[in-house]
Amino acid sequence: MKYQTQQLAYPYFVAALALFLVQLVAGVLAGTIYVFPHFLSEAAPFNIIRMIHTSALLVWLLLGYFGASYFLIPEECEREIYSSKLAWWQLGIFVFAALAAVIGYLFGVHEGREFLEQPLWVKILLAVAFVIFLYNVTMTVLKGRKTVVSIVLLVGLWGAALFYLFAFYNPSNLALDKLYWWWVVHVWVEGVWELIMAAMLAFLLIKLTGVDREVIEKWLYVIVGLSLVSGLLGTGHHYYWIGTPSYWHWIGGVFSVLEVLPFFAMVLWAFYLVHESGRDHPNRAAMLWSLGCPVMAFFGAGVWGLMHSFSQVNFYSHGTQVTAAHGHLAFYGAYVMLNLAFFTYALPALRGLQPFNQILNMWSFWIMTGSMAFMTFTLTFAGVIQTHLQRVLGMDFMEIQQQIDLFYWLRLGSGIFFVIGALLYIYAVLGPVRGQMVAPLGAQSATK
Repeated sequence: MKYQTQQLAYPYFVAALALFLVQLVAGVLAGTIYVFPHFLSEAAPFNIIRMIHTSALLVWLLLGYFGASYFLIPEECEREIYSSKLAWWQLGIFVFAALAAVIGYLFGVHEGREFLEQPLWVKILLAVAFVIFLYNVTMTVLKGRKTVVSIVLLVGLWGAALFYLFAFYNPSNLALDKLYWWWVVHVWVEGVWELIMAAMLAFLLIKLTGVDREVIEKWLYVIVGLSLVSGLLGTGHHYYWIGTPSYWHWIGGVFSVLEVLPFFAMVLWAFYLVHESGRDHPNRAAMLWSLGCPVMAFFGAGVWGLMHSFSQVNFYSHGTQVTAAHGHLAFYGAYVMLNLAFFTYALPALRGLQPFNQILNMWSFWIMTGSMAFMTFTLTFAGVIQTHLQRVLGMDFMEIQQQIDLFYWLRLGSGIFFVIGALLYIYAVLGPVRGQMVAPLGAQSATK
């Protein structure tokens, strides 16, 4: 590390990993309810468990982005973060709001809107924390060196904040609600978050490969252009059945195809740069996560998303386990692996510890990735059967659930293995190591 305020990333990463565990525990509990329907039915019904699972996912990913920004922006801008105090205030407000939301869910305090269930006052706190963050990093970028990486990251972060404002708009008309609801839920993950992903991945590739910055930045321009054009209008594949005009069938279908391109470009980009570098960076675990991220994102967000985003297919598959398969692999590949790659790269420097547990970290990669791939195939098979029995043959919903019960058991098993891999990862990045190096000057000063 070159700058003292890069140390601000450390508490954000720790908080993110803690909420990562909360998300996984809630996910395993939800999977258990699928096979034991009366499990926790009184204490914590399925809809509450699912709220915790999805909300914790979004919050810990955002905490990872915040921490990564505080780590990479000083190096990109060649100056310290504008205000350390603001960063600590932001962390406190954000974590408090997230925990308050989770506790509130357990007592039935929520708005009921999927993914946006947070009560109004929690949304306000999250927005305030986001504004503090944007002010802090924007002032840093404006006063320092401007790079393509920092500008793209800033555009993505500002975009995430602006589109989150639609979470406050809750019209009484359900069709209108869904129209703008997708401006948060879809445009985040398939639009502005892709800019954040591209910037963070570009920074990692610059550090891990040593390839000239100009080459990486040219690729970054291409990916950003593809992401914005395809992601914004690709939202149309969610407009098929909510009362919008039929031309959205064409817009949604065409731009859904284009949405695959930025993920495919990221795969080519990452492997080309690693090949050019000779793959000799000592942090091989970070290299593994950085290569795995675009690959799994391409399959999860690209291929699995495209499979059921055409209106002719979506008419039958909408709301089945096919959707769950796409959602799980897409989030894991595009954003979970991105954060874990950045944590793997940054935490050894933040902790001042070398050598760190690389082998254990790489084992965790294969366990989590293998478990998620198995879960995806399991849910895909379940969804295909469900689609045929329910939407084609017209069988009763509960009768169909009995027919695919085996797949729910398999999903639960893969979820348990995923948790084991996550625990190995957390131990690898935060646990003890064989040796200790002298912490960088910035880390020493920041911890006094």
